[in-house]
Amino acid sequence: MSTSADRPLNRREFISQASCAAVGSSALFSTLLTLRLANSLAAQTVATSGDYRALVCLFLAGGNDSFNMLVPTTSGEYEAYAKKRGLLALTKDTLLEITPSNLGGRTLGIHPAMPEVRDLFNARRLSFISNVGSLVRPLTLTDYQAGRYLPVSLYSHADQVKQWQTCMPDQRTAIGWGGRAADIIKSLNSPSLVSMNISLSGQNVFLTGKQAFTYAVGANGATALTGYSPTAVNNLTALRTKGVSSIVDQNYRNLFEQTYAQSTSDAVDSYYSFAAALSGVTLKTPIPTGNALATNLATIARVISSNQGFGARRQIFFVQIGGWDNHTDLFSNQQNNLGMVSKAIDTFSSALTEIGMADKVTLFTASDFGRTLSSNSTGSDHAWGANHLVMGGAVNGGKVAGDSANGYYPDFQKISELDTGAGRIIPGIAVDEYARDLLSWFGISNGDMDYVLPSFSTRFSGRQALGLFPSPITVAPTVVTTPTVSSGGTSSGGGGGGAASPIFLGAMSALALLRLRQKRLAKRKAKDVPPSTT
Repeated sequence: MSTSADRPLNRREFISQASCAAVGSSALFSTLLTLRLANSLAAQTVATSGDYRALVCLFLAGGNDSFNMLVPTTSGEYEAYAKKRGLLALTKDTLLEITPSNLGGRTLGIHPAMPEVRDLFNARRLSFISNVGSLVRPLTLTDYQAGRYLPVSLYSHADQVKQWQTCMPDQRTAIGWGGRAADIIKSLNSPSLVSMNISLSGQNVFLTGKQAFTYAVGANGATALTGYSPTAVNNLTALRTKGVSSIVDQNYRNLFEQTYAQSTSDAVDSYYSFAAALSGVTLKTPIPTGNALATNLATIARVISSNQGFGARRQIFFVQIGGWDNHTDLFSNQQNNLGMVSKAIDTFSSALTEIGMADKVTLFTASDFGRTLSSNSTGSDHAWGANHLVMGGAVNGGKVAGDSANGYYPDFQKISELDTGAGRIIPGIAVDEYARDLLSWFGISNGDMDYVLPSFSTRFSGRQALGLFPSPITVAPTVVTTPTVSSGGTSSGGGGGGAASPIFLGAMSALALLRLRQKRLAKRKAKDVPPSTT
């Protein structure tokens, strides 16, 4: 005779008992939203040579005042910059001077809080992209004054964020260029329960495609369904687990119910697949204490080191940090924020070197827009063109990419030719052009670029590549260092000081849980269960 512990729960019993256990639909929907899967295959467009590449988008939410991140220091240009910026000008002797190899001897200064970025630039592992922004097509000041070819809702946070993430400046869409790239290239990866698009900052437009979806995780890994554990016995968690399994294992005539049940089941499987792949993987690279961005980037490095566990040869990551909408207190806020970014990028670079993937991964920054050169009291207002950076072993480093007709980096002695008012600078480079270089390195073919960047071929095709990567684009082979594998343990947090600080996923039994889940799925498929009539 079966006991109550062995007997499957009916839905009425589960709803009653789960309510007492504080398991509701909100937890299930939360899991569905963060653990959606891409189930269809798209055309393969790159050679099947076994290589791996990843793009990491670091989004600076709010609009970074980037002409104080990268400042002209050549005689005459610095004085013009200081006059234009007024109270917001940085003192020349505090800047970290660099001499880009492609500026003909012109010098620039990096913000004093970013010595690590300066060192990566000098080591030819990082380059800047100057005066880039959302453009419908190449634009002149005359066009702007006549109201021609302007992006939708210029200077608006919400619209400019979407335009940066979609490369669709003249219309509103929820499909991002990272998502469209995944639509095209994800069939290069082995079938996996985990999407190739992974976010450490929740759902976002950038990673959303027509077929590809975002797999959202946290700094400590994937988010489990609360109160669900296949290994639990004789306790409330075991009861809740049995209740969830009883519901999702049924077949339903109602399409919504069936889709919901299957999606929940897939989400649970995805968690255990992700946890199993990362279980015990640690880094020896020190993580700066209190630097949340460095912790997130270290997690990305751990996922990359486990790419074979996901069957992944292409992955796209997204991480966002706020605090850049500085209408006041620009100096103090940038000192903190840019310092955090510089240390985090340096940590990520070191972690990639540790795992032997430095030339397989490219990190790039993006933001809502630039800021006005004119001061807004102690801060600056919403503007347009901005400076950004790209870091990785494959990057053509030590240079400043930009509009070659204007010397790559704008000459502040002639800045009025680009100034729409209050120091709002017309971008010399479109986000589409920035994305095109990144996507070409990533493996998107010229024939598929029209799908990923719909406006590029008709509006920017005559423009030369930015040269962010060597031409022809190649990636040298690397020797992968096997990461340290622990037998288990709990998360040790973000690390600290100068000592090595491993980050543990804390999923000791993840592989065992996944195997249990797979056995249960196989058993369900073997049974001929008639559809539920309710």
